[in-house]
Amino acid sequence: MIDHATIDRIIDAAEISDVVGDFVTLRKRGVNMLGLCPFHNEKTPSFTVSPAKGIFKCFGCGKGGNSVNFIMEHENLTYPEALKWLAKKYNIEVSEEEETEEQKQLKDSRESLMIVSSFAQKFFTRYLWEENEGRTIGLGYFRERSFRDDILKKFEVGFAPDGKTPFTEAAQRQGYKLDFLEKTGLTIKRDDWLRDRFAGRVMFPIHNLAGRVIAFGGRILTNDKKTAKYLNSPESDIYHKSRVLYGIYQAKREMTRTDKCYLVEGYTDVMSLHQVGIENVVASSGTSLTPDQIRMVRRFTPNITIIYDGDAAGIKASLRGIDMVLEEGMNVKVLPLPDGEDPDSFAKKMGASGFQEYIEQNETDFIQFKTRLLLKSTENDPVAKARLISDVIRSVSVIPDSITRSVYIKECSRLLGVDEEVLYTEVRKQKHQQTEEFRKKEFREQSRRQAAPPQAVQEEPVVRPVRLLVEELEFLRFLLKYCTSDLLEEEDEETHETRTLSVGEFMIDELEADELVSENALFKKVFYEVRENLYKENFDPWKHFVYHPDASMSKFATDLLSEKYTESKRWTKAGAFTEKEEDILDVLIPRIVNEYKLRKIKMMMAEIEKAIDKAAADNDFDKVIEEQSIYMNLKRAEKELAKSLGSRTIN
Repeated sequence: MIDHATIDRIIDAAEISDVVGDFVTLRKRGVNMLGLCPFHNEKTPSFTVSPAKGIFKCFGCGKGGNSVNFIMEHENLTYPEALKWLAKKYNIEVSEEEETEEQKQLKDSRESLMIVSSFAQKFFTRYLWEENEGRTIGLGYFRERSFRDDILKKFEVGFAPDGKTPFTEAAQRQGYKLDFLEKTGLTIKRDDWLRDRFAGRVMFPIHNLAGRVIAFGGRILTNDKKTAKYLNSPESDIYHKSRVLYGIYQAKREMTRTDKCYLVEGYTDVMSLHQVGIENVVASSGTSLTPDQIRMVRRFTPNITIIYDGDAAGIKASLRGIDMVLEEGMNVKVLPLPDGEDPDSFAKKMGASGFQEYIEQNETDFIQFKTRLLLKSTENDPVAKARLISDVIRSVSVIPDSITRSVYIKECSRLLGVDEEVLYTEVRKQKHQQTEEFRKKEFREQSRRQAAPPQAVQEEPVVRPVRLLVEELEFLRFLLKYCTSDLLEEEDEETHETRTLSVGEFMIDELEADELVSENALFKKVFYEVRENLYKENFDPWKHFVYHPDASMSKFATDLLSEKYTESKRWTKAGAFTEKEEDILDVLIPRIVNEYKLRKIKMMMAEIEKAIDKAAADNDFDKVIEEQSIYMNLKRAEKELAKSLGSRTIN
């Protein structure tokens, strides 16, 4: 079996448009991409890819799913084979092994780390807004830097109380184990000595793509030069800093919409750009840019603009990042800021319109940026200019697309005053060196893998879908789409305390209380998996099922998630319910549940009618009376449900 961490890494790396684009010519249509379906013969494109959702769907033949499902279907591979295919494409090493009891416990451990991190975020955020120390020191810091409340709440920033262990003690009082507090890095333990890692710091939660908190960055507010200004969570089972971008969760939708991403360095840089209306921005969080981070951006857009500080260190950092971005086949630009400015300070100084105008006037193609920057230091020095040409061409040579490469070579020839053929010769030389280095690396990796003992791959069990009724589909669509949304408040009969009931809780309780859960295998699997995960922190039903190892489950969730299904015609025909679904859940959800129940009861009544006829034919009058009694009870329930639905009947 492929270990869970590797599967997560493969799924994070496998950008749907990149995977599908290897086999299908795609073109932009709004936020999605369109092409001819590879699974059936068609002349008019009906094959849609959604980069933001990470899914494909053909409205002609009905096939759909995520990146793994596409490779399974297109290449006729099993689930583990498709994972390995994608791992090879993205140069991810796959370790295969039988799942041990220890590994099963590790899965539970990962979830526990997520839950502890979520608690910490809520604790720090509450402390910032409600405690005197948090308001005076933490909120005072953000106010001094002119951050609005809506931005602070959007990024869920907080404050860690000063002192030895106030956070650790609070977490333990709530039942969180010291072992998990230590593994997340929130608590430092040395023998019998304990210490809160982030004591006295303003806190920046780091979210993964699904919006779950996986780590923190903390900034000290004192002038103690012996203490690190910024402190990040250590690496853990849920946090690998080289594969995380700060702000990606808040930026991904806007990155897809604008087809562009701005890359900055720090937490406050991201927040300040959001405050001036630029939301398609992420940060490398003070670490050197990595290929995994670039691939994460590429899942949403191939266009990236690097914005770093206007000092020498910032310029050097932008130069380091350019070649990596180009190597991943992305289009890269650079936005140089005035000397002494960073994105945070400059955004506040220029304001929304001023910053946007500055971008339009100063955003520079990487070739022009790099050439003009390096030419300053090579005047009247032929040797230095030769090094410059080699440096620039090294950047061009890593571009995977040959047409794009040729365009840049022509531009370099114009800017540097060097014949194109000379530059082509240098590119071939650079690419030859890169190929040789890659072959050596592959040989070393292959030798190491061959030396390792073979491991078995365990395939996941598959649940085959059975056709669902319209009411069952509608029930599951609303259950998955609005599962965690608040629906209504209920009062406890004993304590008389009120609590908020979510859509998922209401829909699941309604069916289980009346014992009306469908016998359809697909319905039951979705229903009971939602129920099992419902109370887990930050449970995301869509992600759970879209990336389900069972391809049929993933396809089913994709079908429900696809745009074709996002607004049911049953709610808009004849002028009914013109509001958005999410605005009238208190009306829609009870109706969805009652329509499902009514259909289920109709089916049960039909079965009982057959049972009564059979019992009468067998002269089993006791059975007839028994079945008739059940039938009358169902008839009364049918009448009540029809009444609640406005006397609507279902045939």
